[in-house]
Amino acid sequence: MGTVFRWLLRIATALVALVALAAVVVYYLASRSLPDYDKSLPVAGISAPVEIVRDTANVPHIFGQADADVFFGLGYAHAQDRLWQMVVLRRTVQGRLSEKFGARTLEVDTLLRRLDLYRLAQASLEAQDARTRAALEAYAAGVNARLAEINRDSLGRGAPEFFLFDAPIAPWQPADSVALVKLMALQLSGHLGQEVLRARVSLALEDRPGEVEDILPEAPGQGIAALPDYASLVPGLPRYAEAAPAPDHPFWPVPKPRFSGASNAWAAAPKRSAAGSTLLAADPHLGFSAPAIWYLARLELSAGGVIGGTIPGIPAVLVGRSAELGWGITSSNLDDQDVFLEELNPENPEQYRTPDGWKAFETRRSIVEIKDQAPVTVTLRWTDNGPVLPPGRFGLGTITPPGHVAALSWTALSDQDTTMRAAIGMMYADSIDAALEAGAWFVAPSQNLIVADGERIALKLLGAMPRRDAAHQTQGRMPSFGYLPENRWQGTLPFESNPGFIDPQGGIVGNTNNKIVDRPFPLHVSYWWGDTQRVQRWQRLMQSREIHTRDSFVEAQLDTVSYTARALLPLVGADLWFTGEAAPAGTPERQRQRALALLAEWNGEMNEHLPEPLIYAAWMRALQERLIRDDLGPLADEFTHPEPLFIERVFRDVDGASAWCDIRQSSAVETCTDIARLALDDALVWIGERYGSQLESLRWGDAHQATHDHQTLGEVPVLRYFVNIRQSTSGGDNTLMRGLTGGEDPDPFLNVHGAGFRGVFDFADPDSSVFVISTGQSGHFLSRHYDDLGQLWRRGEYVNMSLDPELARAGAVGVTVLRPDGS
Repeated sequence: MGTVFRWLLRIATALVALVALAAVVVYYLASRSLPDYDKSLPVAGISAPVEIVRDTANVPHIFGQADADVFFGLGYAHAQDRLWQMVVLRRTVQGRLSEKFGARTLEVDTLLRRLDLYRLAQASLEAQDARTRAALEAYAAGVNARLAEINRDSLGRGAPEFFLFDAPIAPWQPADSVALVKLMALQLSGHLGQEVLRARVSLALEDRPGEVEDILPEAPGQGIAALPDYASLVPGLPRYAEAAPAPDHPFWPVPKPRFSGASNAWAAAPKRSAAGSTLLAADPHLGFSAPAIWYLARLELSAGGVIGGTIPGIPAVLVGRSAELGWGITSSNLDDQDVFLEELNPENPEQYRTPDGWKAFETRRSIVEIKDQAPVTVTLRWTDNGPVLPPGRFGLGTITPPGHVAALSWTALSDQDTTMRAAIGMMYADSIDAALEAGAWFVAPSQNLIVADGERIALKLLGAMPRRDAAHQTQGRMPSFGYLPENRWQGTLPFESNPGFIDPQGGIVGNTNNKIVDRPFPLHVSYWWGDTQRVQRWQRLMQSREIHTRDSFVEAQLDTVSYTARALLPLVGADLWFTGEAAPAGTPERQRQRALALLAEWNGEMNEHLPEPLIYAAWMRALQERLIRDDLGPLADEFTHPEPLFIERVFRDVDGASAWCDIRQSSAVETCTDIARLALDDALVWIGERYGSQLESLRWGDAHQATHDHQTLGEVPVLRYFVNIRQSTSGGDNTLMRGLTGGEDPDPFLNVHGAGFRGVFDFADPDSSVFVISTGQSGHFLSRHYDDLGQLWRRGEYVNMSLDPELARAGAVGVTVLRPDGS
């Protein structure tokens, strides 16, 4: 027996030693790619030394004698900290993920091949001006200098991920950066999905067409002419056809409409500022990831210093400031996508119908290589209106009649895309007029530019606006037939027609993705806007004080009070507050009374430490489910978030909308009070199963955790605990400090989309400006800068945003000097 025990002990000891040795080897290999920020390095491609000073937050301050050398330095710094992120983004837009990730990413690759974004980016290089091309070429040379250093000095392949997904890294090309802008446009565009959803709802409610406006309500403002129901345009389609879900992969680049970009940005003129100069706050919203998509940097250009948020792979400060100018961006929700139903020639399916007769598709074959599998050949087809998309994606098959295919028109599908020129030009602008002149070159993704110089403020919609015919069948709100000339795009509108507001009389300008203009079709901007709620709270905060400061802008940026909760709870619970008979402990009635008592005293603040936000959020979710499930059937699964305007219409009985409260499959006639009570009970049962029945001890932050997950390593056992960043957070779907919930079971309230960058710029004292990102500067999970800024971001804190070079040097974590090769 003793011998057996000794051998078991020896085996266990050996196993532990092997595991420890493996851990040491893994750590050594992974740590080899940790960048050394304190060094001097000879490189090819620069005309004079470049200095990269990294401040205490690891923000690189890049100095050079020529602008091209500065862009070279930015490329080098991006590749030091975010090489894996850059390579994955490039593979995504090229449609080449499956070469390394296998069949799971095949649908991502085939979609990007069909859209042909990378080829369009290559063609768009010729449309850039000389300054932009020089910046792109210098930036690419900087990235490649880092790649050469990694290969020469065996620096752990540049990032730990490359050990798991081994692949040679091709040199960076100028077209790669242009392509990433187009990929961002795809990630910020939601009208394709919105058009299909509207058509599917119209089919499901074809006998009650007025109810389409209930569940898909318009933003408040002037009404519009009624549209035909989709069934009358395309008869014979099934009412409740189910659509395939989006691929279950974090690299899937097309968001559901609700997740297609958001943001806040606002500015105050000198007369509304305590210090007598302008203020600007900006926090663009994107899906969370680790590392964040944003990367902070400062460039010292010939026109002066520029500092703010960049995206690795793109050589531009997209949100930030110079000494003279500050700018922020918000998603405009411009209707820049249309789905067209292209009729096939029954005699020749390789042809489609046009206003002038049958025409052959533009066809090309593309081979997708797949790891450990045979390659797949994809046939790409284009019509005059755009690329043909497969029926299995975006629910297109449910709204496409037999003998037709669906094609997509989209402003980003341009081979003359000058958006990069606009982004580079913005950094050289020194006034509002110069910024708007640069913004005129913006194509896609469409954004609202909020800009301030020391004396003036402005808002201008950037991006190409499609020119549609006034006789368009569906006004671009649902798919339409591509062979009808009145449905086709007729080019784009001139930049001068884009709405804008310069030097507003009230001295405040801003946007929370809300409706900014109400122009009649076809000069409209959109019928679908990203916000009807946050703007209400923003208006109150801006108007509640005559004079603003940097700190009041920070306070507004971090505000967690839900206007939606304040507006809906008195409506939904109007007949439930303080009613009913006394109920014994442990009964559903008693639990309901406890919940209502808590909500009655709540001010709507979505604070992570409070129980009321969780009760409220679960109630509204259960309420919408009760209201729509019997009418929409499986299509109700598409409505993962409560729509405040829909619930308000129902409980105010706008145009008879209270009919949604009656369950059609039951013989009884339910009232809205009945449904509100039943929904609250549903919510409390769900809460009890997940978090316990002690309502007073609930915490919203336990359910509303920010999910900064690593896109590739985040699902790897054990390793996921080191690379994923989870944080308890305040805010919610409709608060200014927006924390959009995922909406999917089993954790519907996870915070998955919000402000990955926050910045507040004070032009009375520019160096007192502040900014922060949601994780850290480094993409290397062994780096102390992987999540250090995330701790500040979670607490609502910022780091200094100064252009003072001595301040950057004073606490530098390292200084890298790039010297011309041979010097």
